[in-house]
Amino acid sequence: MDKQWHPNPEPIETNDTAAIAVGTAAWAVALVALLIFRPEPENTWWIWTCLTGVCFGFFGMWFVRRPRHD
Repeated sequence: MDKQWHPNPEPIETNDTAAIAVGTAAWAVALVALLIFRPEPENTWWIWTCLTGVCFGFFGMWFVRRPRHD
């Protein structure tokens, strides 16, 4: 079986900041919902998980928008 070589396709241009912002917003909505409807004391780790998701989202937006020195 003879395989033909195909060139690699061009990378797809995406808006990484918008994708990260949507995820960050989802974590923020979940955080607000948990702060309004307080979970049981043994489930307060959910709040910290949402807060961590928001923090990592802001870090991710900073990381993809920073200038690249190639």
